[in-house]
Amino acid sequence: MALTVEDVETIAWLARLRLSKEEKEAFARQLDQILAHFQQLQRLETGSVAPTSHPLALSNVFREDASGASVPQEEVLANAPEHDGQHFIVPRIVE
Repeated sequence: MALTVEDVETIAWLARLRLSKEEKEAFARQLDQILAHFQQLQRLETGSVAPTSHPLALSNVFREDASGASVPQEEVLANAPEHDGQHFIVPRIVE
């Protein structure tokens, strides 16, 4: 099935694109080549291939949550531009 310039015009209208005549003709050729490639892929025998959700084997790289020692409050507040000894003081952004 060859993709026509009219098909490209319909697609461009749906995508709200303005294309010149040359662009429509170029896209018709390019999209036709892409669709031809997909038709080639559809002819492949894939019955013996197991379905996958990703082409590569993935594994979880996260570690288990573990509690540990906390940084002392004084050390956390040491580099703060402003603090009241217990909390950070930041500019108000909500009125």
